[in-house]
This record gives sequence, C-alpha cells and structure tokens, in this order.
Amino acid sequence: MKYFLYARKSTDEDDRQVLSIESQITELREFGEKEKLEIVDEFIESKTAKIPGRPIFNKMMERIENNDGYGILAWHPDRLARNSVDGGKIIYLVDTGKILGLKFPTFWFDSTPQGKFMLNIAFGQSKYYIDNLSENIKRGLRQKLRRGEMPGKAPVGYLNELRHHTIVRDPVRAPLVAKLFEEYATGIYTLMGIEELSFSLGLISRQTNGPIKFSKLQEMLKNPFYYGVFVYHGEMYQGVHEPIISKQLFDKVQTVITSKAKPRKQKKTIDFAFRGLMTCGECGRAITSEKKIKPSGKMYVYYRCTKKRRICSQKYVEEKELVKQINEQIKKVALSDEIKDNFLRQWEIDNTKYSTKSNADKTKLKTELKTLDEKQMTLLDAYLDRTITNEEYTAVKQKIINRKIEINESLKDKGNNWLGLFHEWILLANQAKNIAVGENLEEKRSFLQKIGSDFRLAGQKVSWLWENSWAIIAENSSITVSSG
Repeated sequence: MKYFLYARKSTDEDDRQVLSIESQITELREFGEKEKLEIVDEFIESKTAKIPGRPIFNKMMERIENNDGYGILAWHPDRLARNSVDGGKIIYLVDTGKILGLKFPTFWFDSTPQGKFMLNIAFGQSKYYIDNLSENIKRGLRQKLRRGEMPGKAPVGYLNELRHHTIVRDPVRAPLVAKLFEEYATGIYTLMGIEELSFSLGLISRQTNGPIKFSKLQEMLKNPFYYGVFVYHGEMYQGVHEPIISKQLFDKVQTVITSKAKPRKQKKTIDFAFRGLMTCGECGRAITSEKKIKPSGKMYVYYRCTKKRRICSQKYVEEKELVKQINEQIKKVALSDEIKDNFLRQWEIDNTKYSTKSNADKTKLKTELKTLDEKQMTLLDAYLDRTITNEEYTAVKQKIINRKIEINESLKDKGNNWLGLFHEWILLANQAKNIAVGENLEEKRSFLQKIGSDFRLAGQKVSWLWENSWAIIAENSSITVSSG
C-alpha cells in the first residue's frame, strides 16, 4: 500500500508539546521504514487545523479522492483534523474505501468499526481541546479587561512585563513621550513636523534607530492609553497602568491635531500667512494682501489697508519686511535654555507648595466619583438586561470613564491651574527663538496669536498689545513696545 506522509504544526494554537515539523518528519520516516510502508509523497504545512481550508491538506485529500488505494501517515490524528468538517471527511473516505489505511506512531487505528469509533473519538477530543482552549483564552481575556489590563503589545513609552503579563512604564522613553505631547500641545508645530520634533527629543525607533514614522507618531498622539484608558473592540476601559500624561494635556493635543488637519481646499490663503491678522492703525480697516510682479520678473507679496469707503494715507509693506519686524519682536520674548531651566526649578517649588487642594473640594470630588461608580454599575445592569443597546452602553460608559479620569487627576493634582499654564508658557517661550529664525510663516502667525492681540499696521510698522505674561519680558527688552 502507498502512503502519503503528512506533517503539520501551527503557530497560532497551543502546540508547545507537539514535535516540530522536522522532528515529525524524522519520526515518521523511521516509523515508515520500521513498518515497511511505501511513502510516495510528503505534504508539509504550518497552519492551524481549527477551521477547514488548509491548502496543502486539501491538495492531499483531492489526490486521494481522485485515486484509489492510498493511506495516510501522520504523527497523531490531531495533526490531520481539529475541526468536524475535516475529521468527518477523513472518516467518510475510510468508509468509502478511498483511504485504505491510517498510520500513527502514537495512536492505534484499524479499519474496523472499533477502529473508526476510536478515530472518531480522537477527532472529537481534538476539537474539544481547541474549543475549550478558545473559551479559556476568551475567559482569561475578559478577566484581564475587567482588571484594566490591555491585551497586546505595549505602546511606545511602555514595556511589556513578561513575568506578570502586564504593561509598565518605560523609565527611559516615557519622559520623552510626555515631552512630545507637551511640545505638540503648544500648537507651534505642523502635523507633518512631529517626525522631526520626535527625533530632536531623542524619541527614535528601536527597530531602525532612526526617526519614528509620521503615521506611528500620529497614532501615538491620538492614543488615550497615555492618560490612563484604552479602547478594545470599540469599548473603553479604565486601565491600571501608570499614565504618562494628563487627560487635560491629551485633550489639548487633540484640539491642535484637529486644527492642523483641515481639508486641503481650505489652504487657499497659504501664500498670505498674515492675512486677516491685522487692521490698519490709521482707519481701522482690514489689512489685505496681494502678489505683484516686479519689472525684473520677480514676484513679491505685500500687505496694505483695504481703504474701503475711507480716505487712508497708509502705504503698503512687503512681506519680507513684515516678517523681519515680527522676528525681532518674537526674539525679545525668547527664553534661553538657562533661564528656562531656572524657571522650571522655581515652578517645581511652587507646584509643591500649592499641591494640596481644599478638603471641601476633595470631598465633593470623591462623592461624585462614588456616584459615577454607581452609575457605571447601573449602566452595566441595564445593558445585561438588554434595556439599552450596545452602542448606547459604549457611549455612556466612555463618558463616565473619562469623567472619572478627570476627577482622579484633580485629586492627584500637585498644583493649581495657573501653575499648569505657567509650565506651558515656559516651554513655549523657550521655543520662541527657533520660531523667529525659522522660515515657517504659519508657525510665526500661530505664535503671535498666543502672545498678543489687536495687531495693527501703521507707518509700515506692525505692533500689537502683548498678553500680560509676555509683556513683562518685552518691556524689559532693549526695544520699546506697546503693552496692554
């Protein structure tokens, strides 16, 4: 009798106790020689047998169906089938005489009613093992989610702790991730500029030792895992892992991302970075912008008063001259690295000093937190009783969890709100010099809108009212500027 040798090992099922494919082939060849079996072909594949559809197995079965007189040699019946379709097909082909024999070094089989009965039991046990394993995995996964542990690979800034199968904070990369969020929240970086920003902070890819790809960084900035929650199969869970950033910072980053991701059709005025920003210092009308071509053929951009229905003596100013003035003004409020570090040290002192909130506020927040826990349990009961839909359950649960995160952050807050704003101000002021010497006009405009208001153009000079915190620095510079 001629036999087909079949060897299989799957990587997506619990086959740790099963011999490798190489070992199976060696054992089966030795068994074939010992039993004097004629092996005419070998079929080898690495694929699960939990569901029908193995291409190499199907190819072997097709040859058996089209030709009489073949047997199969395999390590164990579970190598042939772990689902009812393939198992039933093998038994049927044995019944119809298409398969003349089945040989296994670890299992006895004879084409008798007793032998087929035992084979049927073996296939049933294999299927039961897979079904039970699947249920155990799902049950373990559900328990993991209930504990607030996210399954899968840890995001950048965290590590998979293999001993306890948890996710822990990466002591090296976590501060860099936090810095990335803080810097991007200032709004002075374009969406495409986060790759360069990440690399400048030292946050690089461990695979390539180069910059992390833009798409990966964009995914990171939108990942709520960093403030303490995670989404799994569309449902939000409150994690037990240590947050890297606050929800307030995360929300601010989402606002910046949304503002940076406007449709391309809205970028019609990209050549006029300062249009709509200023008004005329003489008549109060809007300042518009135009392009002109000089006799030399060179094109330039200039800004002027619209002079609508009013007499105005103001002349135009070229954009390059306007940018030069803006750069000089921005440089006046730039903090050096040394001053920045001094400010941050003072910030740490103040942050510690004002860290304790009033007992009344804490009691109120704790009461609300307890109420939210009760609401979440009531919501779950309503979902289990099928009085609300899955979509309603998921949406309300997400709102409850996010509010709980906000309350917990408030309870843990080590400083007043003004301290958080002051920290952002320090970082932004430290970036001022880079913005001034850079060529990105949109970043300059964005920065101007953060440091001042009431922008006016008069006598071919631009001026504005400084915000209070920026006026302190500007007024102590060597150039006199208006303040308000």
